[in-house]
Amino acid sequence: MKRLPLRIISVLLALMTLLSCAVIGAGAISYPNDVKFKSKRVLMVNMDTWQTVFEQNADERCFPASTTKIMTYIVAYEHVTDIEKTRVPIKKSIIDQLKNTGSSMAHLSDHVGEKITVKDLLYSMMVPSGNDAALTLADYVGGGDIKKFVKMMNEKAEELGCKDTHFENPDGLHDENHYTTARDLYVITKYALTLPDFETISNATEWLCEGDDSPVVTTNYMIDKNRGGEYYYMYAKGIKTGTTDQAGRCLVTSASADKHSYLLVLLGAPYEEGKYEEYDTFTDAADLFRWALTALELQTVKTSTTPICERDVKLAWGKNSVTLVPERDLNAVVPKDIEEKNVVVKTQIGEEKEGEELPLEAPLSPDKAVGTATVYYRADEKAELQKLATVNLVPSEQIDRSGVLAVLDVISTIFQSYWFLMILVIIILILIIYIIVAKIHRKRMAKRRKVKRYRNF
Repeated sequence: MKRLPLRIISVLLALMTLLSCAVIGAGAISYPNDVKFKSKRVLMVNMDTWQTVFEQNADERCFPASTTKIMTYIVAYEHVTDIEKTRVPIKKSIIDQLKNTGSSMAHLSDHVGEKITVKDLLYSMMVPSGNDAALTLADYVGGGDIKKFVKMMNEKAEELGCKDTHFENPDGLHDENHYTTARDLYVITKYALTLPDFETISNATEWLCEGDDSPVVTTNYMIDKNRGGEYYYMYAKGIKTGTTDQAGRCLVTSASADKHSYLLVLLGAPYEEGKYEEYDTFTDAADLFRWALTALELQTVKTSTTPICERDVKLAWGKNSVTLVPERDLNAVVPKDIEEKNVVVKTQIGEEKEGEELPLEAPLSPDKAVGTATVYYRADEKAELQKLATVNLVPSEQIDRSGVLAVLDVISTIFQSYWFLMILVIIILILIIYIIVAKIHRKRMAKRRKVKRYRNF
């Protein structure tokens, strides 16, 4: 059942995911917009740059409902050798655990005593959000111990760097100790998208399991043209829905159009069974996608030839200053109507303090950074600065060191050094003492000669 090579690959993918989050060309930012949404927690990320473009309460802990199954998919997939050939027994004891829980089901009770492929179980869990499929996978991968599987889920969350996530079950049924955040769920989903088959399975609108007469159908109306009605959004893809009274409506989804793609996490939209059952996550997602796809675009905010600042240069013959430019083009997803006044640049050159400008020392090369420029977005003069990115600054030209000026600088440095001044003071004091002693000695010698002369008379 285990496959070590895939587990090793998974760890490497996790590290790549975390590193990409840390060193992306642009940073986390939340652009103002006029979208009226009802979800309490929102995180929207451009998938071309992995730059956050909008967020609200993204780090607030909450209940994830069935979006939990994204992690269930990850752990199950990474611990099964072949999802098409591996067959799992359907146990009545596992199905019975879900009685009177109000769970969404994939009707695995029709297959009790039979064996179903892991591939069918993954589809049954992700498409109709079958809790029976989630528990069956957890029981199988956990070696008959669902708690062991949940422990594996938490270990994976920790491995991915999720600091505000804890799982108590593989299906998302309510538990006070079962929680996550929009940001952590984004990290989990981003990783899941690197796994084979995940995007295909999570974007399926229906699936016919082996031996069934009718297919299971998706709970995600945004991607279902036939059943979605007013909620269908032609650019949407997957990924997972979730609903409980305590969690509200939850949705993780993506959309692509005009060569731009966005990943969106929505948690905590209003829901109360029998009283308020609107699908606000679907309308929220469509409205946010329309805004992002029409109002934002990937632009080169600063090119590698854009002058950022100028600094004096010392030890260079005939060259008193140099222009500093970005090490590379700075690309970021920004509003299409962005103006120069919306972009603020702050520099940090060497050990300079704020408001201070220190000269640079030759030699200088365009291949070696001498500082950084942090680029901020500001909607207007009263708005808060939001960090877009930080880029290295390099000299715009090669500047060589002058040997003569270097020697003179060393001499000047020596003359101005603390120890040189101390030694000079000591030498001067010694000279003064020597002069005083010599003067006293001369007076004494003169007096002795005078006394001797008188005695000779």
